[in-house]
Amino acid sequence: MPGPVALVGAGEFLPLMAEFDLGLLAATARSRPRVVVLPTASYPDGEDVFQRWAAMGVEHFSTLGAEVEPVLVRDRADADDAAHVQAIGEADLVYLSGGRPDYLLKTLAGTAVGRALADAHARGAVLAGCSAGAMVLAERQFDFRRRFLPWPLRWTFGLGFVSGAAVIPHYDGLPEPLTALMALQLRVARPSSASTRGRRSWDATAPGRSTGVPASRSGGGAGANASAMGRRFS
Repeated sequence: MPGPVALVGAGEFLPLMAEFDLGLLAATARSRPRVVVLPTASYPDGEDVFQRWAAMGVEHFSTLGAEVEPVLVRDRADADDAAHVQAIGEADLVYLSGGRPDYLLKTLAGTAVGRALADAHARGAVLAGCSAGAMVLAERQFDFRRRFLPWPLRWTFGLGFVSGAAVIPHYDGLPEPLTALMALQLRVARPSSASTRGRRSWDATAPGRSTGVPASRSGGGAGANASAMGRRFS
């Protein structure tokens, strides 16, 4: 049976996420779960930032009682490394931290690590993504156009572990009219034919707001809502 998928708006590896992350560890049904931290999305910000996110993830989940391994996938060549594939294959929980969602998707899609994530999910492992990681795990993902006009948004397919959903992280950092337009644009998009695998999802708590929206009017499957500060957005 496919494992749960957690979509987290922000705050990965911070103390305030401990209770939620303990729930993820409990969902593995292991006394000492194996956790893989995948900081790939932060690599465009430099090696120091990349290593810092990896170290934060190791410290955070080790404190919670897990056996933790950082899988240092920097690029698509690393994403085809057999050692990285093996580490994910042995994990009970794989956590994709934040950074650049477009880079993360380009690095993982169609690679051995990307396939290892799908295999891990299929056998029941927990997949969790924060910010960019959450965006990539969903069915659809937005990208601001960097050239010419920034609107309308460009929508691409994510890895599809949560069908019929897209994630807008750091919701409180954007004007409300803009986020409403983003959600509306996605809801009226043509139904997708992408293969999606998600069957169960978690509601995520985060220190900033986040929203999960249906990927199309007729999108099926298990959507994911994200909640923060006791509020839920859908």
